[in-house]
Amino acid sequence: MTVTANSVITAQSVQTAQATCTAAKTTYADATNAVLLLTAGPNGGVLYGMTARPKGTTGGAGRVDVFASLNGTTLAFINSANFASYTQSTTAAPVASDLGYTETAPRRLAPSEQIWVGTSIAATNGIVVDAQYENL
Repeated sequence: MTVTANSVITAQSVQTAQATCTAAKTTYADATNAVLLLTAGPNGGVLYGMTARPKGTTGGAGRVDVFASLNGTTLAFINSANFASYTQSTTAAPVASDLGYTETAPRRLAPSEQIWVGTSIAATNGIVVDAQYENL
């Protein structure tokens, strides 16, 4: 959508994005072992929610890290949340880790900004990250 100066830009539609992290990310400035979660639209966007949860046995507790990038190569560390060790079971569901974005405290996204995620531990089944956002 073409935008003219001094015009109001409203959200276009609610969208969701999911990414599964399986490899341990041990660096903070590059995309090595990070997974692209979403790319904001040409007018930017608003990130309203993000959670992470194990898809199976993790083998230990860990951390989900969130990164922002304007070029897909250089990443900036912007957020993290810890998750508990989880053993897959028929009676215990994995606990979601909330990364803190809400409708009252969202993260504004620059035009075409990318959000990447990574985990501090290798998890064979993966840690799934789920996001709710809108493009402007």
